[in-house]
Amino acid sequence: MEKELFADVILPLAVPNLYTYSIPESLQKTIISGQRVVVQFGQKKLYTALVRNVHSNKPEYKTKQLESILDAEPIVNEKQFDLWKWISDYYMCTIGEVMNAALPSGLKLASETRIIQNTEFRIQNPELSDDEFLICEALEKNKILTMSDAEEIVQNKSAHSVVKSLLEKGVVCIYEELKEKFKPKVEEFVRLTKHASDEENLKTIFDELEKKAFKQLEVLMEFVHLSAVQKEIKKSELLKRKDASPAVIDALKKKNVLEVYEKETGRFAHLDASAGSKSLSEEQSTALEKIKEEWKAKDVTLFHGVTSSGKTEIYVKLIEEIVKQGKQVLYLLPEIALTTQVVSRIKKYFGDALGVYHSRFNENERVEIWNQIIKFQVANHKKDKVNNKFNVILGARSALFLPYSNLGLVIVDEEHDSSYKQFDPAPRYNARDTAIMLAYIHKAKVLLGSATPSVESYFNSQNKKYGFVELPTRFGGVQMPEILTADIKDDTKRRKMKSHFSPLLMENIETALKNKEQVIVFQNRRGFAPHLECKTCGWVPRCKNCDVSLVYHKAGAQLRCHYCGYMTPVPSSCNACGSPDVLMKNFGTEKIEEALQLFFPEARIARMDYDSTRTKHAHQRLINDFEEQNIDILVGTQMVTKGLDFENVSTVGILSADQAMNFPDFRSHERSFQLLLQVAGRAGRKSKRGKVIIQTYSPSHHIIQHVINNDFVKMYAEEIEHRKNFHYPPFYRLIELTVTDKDVHKVNAFADEFGNELKKAFGKRVLGPEFPMIPRIKNTYHKKLVIKIAKEESANKTKEKINSVILELQKTPAFKYVKVLADVDPM
Repeated sequence: MEKELFADVILPLAVPNLYTYSIPESLQKTIISGQRVVVQFGQKKLYTALVRNVHSNKPEYKTKQLESILDAEPIVNEKQFDLWKWISDYYMCTIGEVMNAALPSGLKLASETRIIQNTEFRIQNPELSDDEFLICEALEKNKILTMSDAEEIVQNKSAHSVVKSLLEKGVVCIYEELKEKFKPKVEEFVRLTKHASDEENLKTIFDELEKKAFKQLEVLMEFVHLSAVQKEIKKSELLKRKDASPAVIDALKKKNVLEVYEKETGRFAHLDASAGSKSLSEEQSTALEKIKEEWKAKDVTLFHGVTSSGKTEIYVKLIEEIVKQGKQVLYLLPEIALTTQVVSRIKKYFGDALGVYHSRFNENERVEIWNQIIKFQVANHKKDKVNNKFNVILGARSALFLPYSNLGLVIVDEEHDSSYKQFDPAPRYNARDTAIMLAYIHKAKVLLGSATPSVESYFNSQNKKYGFVELPTRFGGVQMPEILTADIKDDTKRRKMKSHFSPLLMENIETALKNKEQVIVFQNRRGFAPHLECKTCGWVPRCKNCDVSLVYHKAGAQLRCHYCGYMTPVPSSCNACGSPDVLMKNFGTEKIEEALQLFFPEARIARMDYDSTRTKHAHQRLINDFEEQNIDILVGTQMVTKGLDFENVSTVGILSADQAMNFPDFRSHERSFQLLLQVAGRAGRKSKRGKVIIQTYSPSHHIIQHVINNDFVKMYAEEIEHRKNFHYPPFYRLIELTVTDKDVHKVNAFADEFGNELKKAFGKRVLGPEFPMIPRIKNTYHKKLVIKIAKEESANKTKEKINSVILELQKTPAFKYVKVLADVDPM
């Protein structure tokens, strides 16, 4: 008898431990760590789990058997598991939550409830309700229904109660079916049959077709012509030729001349590297050598290069060197919008070696890149000729989780950007810090690049934890933009404002348009108006699920909640007093776009924000149109601030510079400086000095002055002093704990007890509990506590204490379902 074996598996659920299953004898020889397996967890649910360990230690509980193995080879390697473990421990989440974030959905099988008819039941039974009858009628026709099919049949009402009733009456049965989501892309190709491949037979075929079927002859001749230059001919390509049609190809198939076969092909177009990297300027070459020098002593180097200094060209040189060594490179960017332009700039250097990976790709595309990187790993392991497809990956934060096996370099561009932080759901990781850990696991080098580094990274470089390289001049001797302020307090008082635009901004936009130059207008609020307000009684329409006002969107004439997605039509009068005098307050990007169109009717104006870029290729189209100068004025949120390079932009307008500075957060001044300087960096990037107009109520504010003087060092000196005095990062670490429940009384009671217990352990370093600015989101109440941990203290012991207090409180029946969300290093 074979020795009994067990597998510890990671389930894609927020369960604290690995779960152990017994391995059937038939699977014992083929099971390996990193494979996907199908397991039953709970009553009937099937899940795709990942094998972590195979062993012979029988657990104390009765084990279930693994259902099946899904992979011949592991899809997750040991280095990935090491990274997952670190994320789970550091960011206080379960490894199942990390698995959910890491694996593309195409690699996670979905357990779908299927409804089938009970053959012993007769549909004439009079006890069925209308909805039950409709489902039974559909089963007569379709034999099997999913729960989503049932939802449609009962017209979007919950189908669960109807199906439950049918089950109780014995009308239907259900079973769970695991559905593979990834479908390889398959294309049809055409070739000669064995009979037609013979030269004598082919001559006879040509003669016969010439007499009876001239169209078929033309298609065959076209095929022969193509086969002289191509090894394989796609059916779709042949169909594009003159007189070709599916009917003609089918006729040639019937005559045993052509045969059609299927082949799995990739979703990514073949692309040859068309150019070597550009030669560097003297300043760039010096910076490149300094980076290599810093790496001799430090694994992480901060690269502080001003906007338009040519950081990307230096990245390209470094990537080329690593790729020549047969290693992989990860190039991280904070925004999908930014990947669009950077891809077009660097793909010509790396061709098929460049892979792009982010959440806007569909699941099949993401799985394809995942599988290609596994092929790199297998080839490397077998010491075969290494497949170079996708050994340079460019992407947003999810690209961290790909199955790298031989990573040599990680570049984190715009390292200061808050978009690198995952806010919800868990794991709430920072991609910049996780990238550093990923590189450490692979013994790779890290380059953090930014024109406005984060205070934490700059602090680490000044304290010699990181290397530091500076590039203080723009490429080609281009001057930094001229930054002017418009005092909108004074302009409003003197009635000089035109809508939301100061005379100074209007004048510069007019000049730019006359000179056939482009303009960027920045407003960090989307929608038309942030809220409506009754002039008579002050009533403001609010979301029914969240404690926020609804934002007016002119497109679709709707009020929308930006937190839960709730939508409602715009009221014709005040819901409280009935007054028709309901006014729009403040302004978003939609309103700015409309106002500019009124002032500049001849200008071509477009908008770049979350609403206008929801579809997969929307970013690409907008950026291409702006680059090709089909757009004169681009209105945008912070999407337009991040490293985009447009050579014809001469003027940048910043409409509400005070918004971010007055936000109640210890990082607000740092963020405002970064945001304003990044937006300003879009102006005058090639041939001439640009102009930036900052509209503000406080022109003399020290942050505005630092932006005008491009003085990062002074801003940093002020910030670091405040952080030191008030015990904030980088001197202290923060853990933000959010108590959530639908019952506000439970939230209050739990948070108070939680706070008291934590204060016993950590004293005055516990802040709160307090309700945040928006206490209710999606009908769930939130109350926050913050714990400050000194650098010399053990963060792990603090986390252990927090978890033990939570577990103890949740033993109380009233608090059993109250949740606590942990956010380590909140942004």
